[in-house]
Amino acid sequence: MKNNKDRGSIKWTAMMLPEHIVKLRDWMDEDEYIDRPELNDFDLQLIQQEIDIAYKSKCETLIKTWKSGKITEHQGIIEDIDVRLMIITLKSTNATVKIPVKEVISL
Repeated sequence: MKNNKDRGSIKWTAMMLPEHIVKLRDWMDEDEYIDRPELNDFDLQLIQQEIDIAYKSKCETLIKTWKSGKITEHQGIIEDIDVRLMIITLKSTNATVKIPVKEVISL
């Protein structure tokens, strides 16, 4: 058997139009889309209490947020809570992140 040196996906890229690539990326993003979890009043109160406790005790916290169909985890210490703008400032070892409260789904 001779050694077949196939170019793999490179040979197919010449046949792809930019519109095809956009549609394929949209299709892949659609597969990874996660619906926003439904939070009732009890869940929201529990999240608020946990935020208060984590802020007062200055302990390491893991905050999960939902935005545009993706769940993201942020880990760090809550430095500030801006009640007027509804933003939590979370400081991790390498960056400071501002998280809108409306995106928080769990702590």
